[in-house]
Amino acid sequence: MLVAVLTIQPNNPKTNPISNSLLSSTPNLLPLTLFTLVVSLPPFSPAQKMPHPISEANEQSPFGALTAEEFYSRHSVSHGSDYLTNPRGLKLFTQWWTPLPPAEVLGVLAVVHGFTGETSWFVQLTAVHFAKAGFAVCAIDHQGHGFSDGLVAHIPDVNPVVDDCISFFESFRARHAPSLPSFLYAESLGGAIAILVTLRRVGRPWDGLILNGAMCGISAKFKPPWPLEHLLFLVAAVIPTWRVVPTRGSLPDVSFKEEWKRKLALSSPRRPLAKPRAATALELLRVCKEVQGKFEEVEVPLLIVHGGEDVVCDPACVEELYKRASSKDKTLRIHPGMWHQLIGETPENVELVFGEMVDWLRTRAARAADNGGA
Repeated sequence: MLVAVLTIQPNNPKTNPISNSLLSSTPNLLPLTLFTLVVSLPPFSPAQKMPHPISEANEQSPFGALTAEEFYSRHSVSHGSDYLTNPRGLKLFTQWWTPLPPAEVLGVLAVVHGFTGETSWFVQLTAVHFAKAGFAVCAIDHQGHGFSDGLVAHIPDVNPVVDDCISFFESFRARHAPSLPSFLYAESLGGAIAILVTLRRVGRPWDGLILNGAMCGISAKFKPPWPLEHLLFLVAAVIPTWRVVPTRGSLPDVSFKEEWKRKLALSSPRRPLAKPRAATALELLRVCKEVQGKFEEVEVPLLIVHGGEDVVCDPACVEELYKRASSKDKTLRIHPGMWHQLIGETPENVELVFGEMVDWLRTRAARAADNGGA
């Protein structure tokens, strides 16, 4: 039983840097709730015979001993990538994964990564997991992240990033039949971005949103210490790009429970390890407050999944989202003892958590199909 907390193309170096600069560095890689009720719930049935691809990774490569082509072939998915140029003149890296025929495409899934993340490392493994389950999956590297242009890990204003996501996601949805249901999957800061994407209400309504460790509020255990948090606006105004903001522990060390996965996170040549820049830290705090002020406006079907021991993004804040969201279809899963990065948990817990997500997506995709499409 699960204890839950309920609150009433072929590789082309010109367009696919994974087969270019990435492979050159890794040769094997081709806030308060009114009340809380704790109850025991039967877990969703995990997807059978579909282990998460993290099981094949090692400390150096998310693809383990396989090349990129071998990895995609093994999981029966096709992969493509390209760059788009946003209105600010930045080239942003995008990629997508689609189940190979004769598998049926059940829906479209847009993935939003978190702060200091990227779409070509852990997120790619989760994207392939969802593609194997029958979804056409797409993702974009935010400015300053992954293979995209921009000052490294610098997001002084999240709104243009939301615009970038909407632009790419809408173009990807346009490649597929409008009758196909479409969903969002988001991790950490990506959770706040994805909520804002749904609230912009551009294009067809989204049929569901999965929030994994969503940044609806930064944990007091990870925030800059007082008084710096309260003086941050002064530092950001004077020297916005200064890496002056200390946090309580490095992000990988407090996010990934299994040590070898921490090492894999650190082995990415594009993962920034320096302290957050002042303007970025201030914006992360600001966007949490913005999202919290809009919880009642959230109407999209929700699956909220969070580690009970997450010291990066406060679990109490997603409990508050669950309580206040207007969504008629909403589910909250707080997994006791788990950390911020659920992919960093033990193999058994990874299969439990991501099996729930696959079942949730398939159930709502089938429901949308029965209703004649979104």
